[in-house]
Amino acid sequence: MSVFSLRDFADHEQVVFVSDDASGLKAIIAVHNSNLGPALGGCRMWPYASEEEAIHDVLRLSRGMTYKSALAGLKLGGGKSVIIGNPRTDKSPALLDAFARALNNLNGRYIAAEDSGTSVADMKYLAERTAHVAGIVDKPTDGGGTRSGDPSPATALGTFVGIKAAVKAQLGRDSLDGVRVAVQGVGNVGFDLAQQLHAAGAKLWVTDIHQDNLSRAEAELGAVVVAPDAIYGQDVDVFAPCALGAVINDQTIPQLKARIVAGASNNQLAEARHGSELMRRGILYAPDYVINAGGIIDVYYERTGFDRAALLAHVEGIYGTLLEIFERASTEQRPTGEVADALAESRFKR
Repeated sequence: MSVFSLRDFADHEQVVFVSDDASGLKAIIAVHNSNLGPALGGCRMWPYASEEEAIHDVLRLSRGMTYKSALAGLKLGGGKSVIIGNPRTDKSPALLDAFARALNNLNGRYIAAEDSGTSVADMKYLAERTAHVAGIVDKPTDGGGTRSGDPSPATALGTFVGIKAAVKAQLGRDSLDGVRVAVQGVGNVGFDLAQQLHAAGAKLWVTDIHQDNLSRAEAELGAVVVAPDAIYGQDVDVFAPCALGAVINDQTIPQLKARIVAGASNNQLAEARHGSELMRRGILYAPDYVINAGGIIDVYYERTGFDRAALLAHVEGIYGTLLEIFERASTEQRPTGEVADALAESRFKR
């Protein structure tokens, strides 16, 4: 397989394949674009079915980080890394040591943060061996306490305000009271988002591959639990993907009854053409890298001097950014993803 000929290669500046026999590490680090600053993006550990699947994932994710940081107004480029393996059984100190060495070899061109399959604890472990990690500093909360460097609360908040913007644009409503939302995935970000939606009066339908997550959502939020394959066809106003990507595809789009797709997961569209298909069906799509940018904003403020009020204001700005995209898409009769891409490219391609 030629990496250069892949559609997802998309002018990446650098793709590094890392292997360490002693620890079993097999990883890929992708730097898509560094025009605005060093490439920052999460390190995902996942038991990919094949190396080809891992390559496609890291290329799509790193490209998305370039666009995400550009539209969020951050002086960062886009990058991502994936470690091939089961995070529950294959992760070890030796494996993380080897990954830290790989980060050092890139001399700061790529900065890692937590992602699916890695944790703040993992990042703190890496930080003892390399300076090229982020999302590790404990931060103040509204209640006067502190929280970990985990940026997921900011991701959830940004997604929440993004859903409010989509409901305003598509349904003409300023309130989420009574709005029906199907949340696909109620892990860290998805459950936090569901809590905020519940507090705002929304009605919830949820699914997840882990029963404990479902039980918590049902008990604490009064959510209706549905099977994974049934989440797409729920009679709701908003479908909120908060798990893995590519869930908006030829098989799932015909099932959607929601008038809005707005969630926290990355790469929700299996292909760009699916954004056009959503528009054709009258479904408003909140481009994923715009609505879920709260996490990267959080990490950016950690690196530049943490100011909680400024961070929250920046994350709340996702509302206005999405309204601008929705308005332009409507005026120009273009898919929202195309409009968002054009806005981002005008910033990082200069």
